[in-house]
Amino acid sequence: MPTILGQNQYGKAENRVVKITRDGDTHHIKDLNVSVALSGDLEEVHLSGSNANCLPTDTTKNTCFAFAKEYGIESAEQYGIHLARHFVDSQPSIHRARIRIEEYAWERIAGSDANSKFIGADEVKHSFVRKGQETRLAQITYDGEKFEILSGLKDLTVMNSTNSEFWGYIKDKYTTLQEDYDRILATSLSTWWRHNWTSDEQRMPSWERSYDQVKKHILNAFVETYSLSLQQTLYQMGSRVINNRSEIDEIRFSAPNKHHFRQDLSPFGLDNEAKDGAVYYAADRPYGLIEATILRDGVDARIPVDMTNL
Repeated sequence: MPTILGQNQYGKAENRVVKITRDGDTHHIKDLNVSVALSGDLEEVHLSGSNANCLPTDTTKNTCFAFAKEYGIESAEQYGIHLARHFVDSQPSIHRARIRIEEYAWERIAGSDANSKFIGADEVKHSFVRKGQETRLAQITYDGEKFEILSGLKDLTVMNSTNSEFWGYIKDKYTTLQEDYDRILATSLSTWWRHNWTSDEQRMPSWERSYDQVKKHILNAFVETYSLSLQQTLYQMGSRVINNRSEIDEIRFSAPNKHHFRQDLSPFGLDNEAKDGAVYYAADRPYGLIEATILRDGVDARIPVDMTNL
């Protein structure tokens, strides 16, 4: 039977780009993992093997490094915008570019209280330790006319040791879970949010501040929500972001429930109640996986559901 070519794209994945900016003796690090995907008039490279319209993936790799030097990396989003615009506007055969970025954060190591220094050194401003809270994400897509900017994070693990309940659920003959009126609520958040900036005709957001503020609102909502379900908590997180950040129209969460079950200590004559400070068994799998998209009223959902789920 005849076949036809469907959706296709190509590029260089996982380019590890580390840019050091020196401000006198003070250094700054941007540590990115950059993946490029290009699509356009590429039928012949598949059908006949002609590479006439194909920009080599090695060239896309080189461009990632060259742009880091030529333009710097103000933010993952701004850097991705430069790359996406370049690939589409400079190559007639390329109609769409998607730049997906992971950013690994570093923080400066403070000097010791003794202020000891190695010979010839001034105050040390070039030593860093990797931050471990989360990995920052960005995805920039450009089609020659409009941008779509997604920002996000993954592996942000949070816990409330109380102020969470779970009860009143459906019970059938297979239900063994006991209702809980004082439980641990813990999850490792993965989330993407979509900015409503799409072109240079609009005022561009401050990408660094926007990221910091979104994370702050997510964490504040987690702290301040008395949770009757993880779903309720996700909705409160998303609503807090949408209501406080006018540049964001949509946010999607994927939240594996990091279950903590009270260990049965009755065989040893010990009570193990939450109110007394309980001992828990932390189960890594299986786990409940809760996902939700929260939208500004009147806005259509555009973040793919499979960007965050299993």
